Amino acid sequence: MLNIAIKAARAAGAIINRASLDIERLTVTAKSHNDFVTEVDKAAEDVIIATLLEAYPGHGILAEESGREHGAKDSDFVWVIDPLDGTTNFIHGFPVYAVSIALTWRGQVQQAVVYDPSRNDLFYASKGKGAYLNDRRIRVSKRTRMLETLIGTGFPFRKGDNFQRYMKMFEEVMVQCAGMRRPGAASLDLCYVAAGYLDGFFETGLSPWDVAAGSLIITEAGGLVGNFTGEPDFLYQREIVAGTPRIYGQLVKTLAPYTRVITEDPKAVGADEIGADEIDADEGESDPEDDALISQLQAAEDEARAQKAAAPVEPKRTRITAAAKAAEVQEEAASDKRSQGRKRDDAPF
Repeated sequence: MLNIAIKAARAAGAIINRASLDIERLTVTAKSHNDFVTEVDKAAEDVIIATLLEAYPGHGILAEESGREHGAKDSDFVWVIDPLDGTTNFIHGFPVYAVSIALTWRGQVQQAVVYDPSRNDLFYASKGKGAYLNDRRIRVSKRTRMLETLIGTGFPFRKGDNFQRYMKMFEEVMVQCAGMRRPGAASLDLCYVAAGYLDGFFETGLSPWDVAAGSLIITEAGGLVGNFTGEPDFLYQREIVAGTPRIYGQLVKTLAPYTRVITEDPKAVGADEIGADEIDADEGESDPEDDALISQLQAAEDEARAQKAAAPVEPKRTRITAAAKAAEVQEEAASDKRSQGRKRDDAPF
């Protein structure tokens, strides 16, 4: 499965690289304010989906441009695809963008590929088998003090985003670290944490296809990833924080008051620091179509978890080897012999 994902990512990267040679000829469409899509996004997505479904026709697809339109709708396996993360960078010729492909099984990321076509850098990971950049094993940095760290982030950019709320977060983190960077492609930012280039990362307003692959690459590189309260439920929550274990904990402590999932009543948390009006205004992050799709996916995942929790627990089966069975028979025979001896001793004559 990982090899198929790599094949699909490289095919999409070839399309992106060819298009980058003549960016002025691209047709750019605005999905919403400051949220762009080009024919390159669509062509890259098409080749990724075709490659994946040719190998696994029974798998599901969740893609940025086409949603759940392709693939099986009820499969436990779902490929989560961002064909061109960093489209705004791409159409300006700023060489920070990537192809992101992740495979989830029952909501858990199992395989991950992030391909940077401009540098020919391939980040990848399989659950339980470590994270790699090209052919080299990567690990998160060893820094433990916030004052020494370089932190990545992403600015709110869509119409309706609450920039004032973000600036308060930015200010709190900025005064604690050595520097902050905003390259503009979240999937690569997460990989840079995994490789130790950045020590931590946080952003709001992201979709599952932005973070699915990068999140597994970080955890396989020894890092941690979650929402602003430190919980692992981040894929559909529009907020993410990641970092080395020690830095992650310090970022969570700083960002927890700004979470949108910490409580059912957002005004109950951080209202003094953020302001109630600003919390109300923050519900505009991302476009409505994405929000509707992500809400459906979150509801489906919650239902699956509830069904799993309600299902009866099957008794654990123990495999018995021939040697163990023979020993068990011998023990039973010895026990019978002992009991027969006791009966003879107890006899009155």
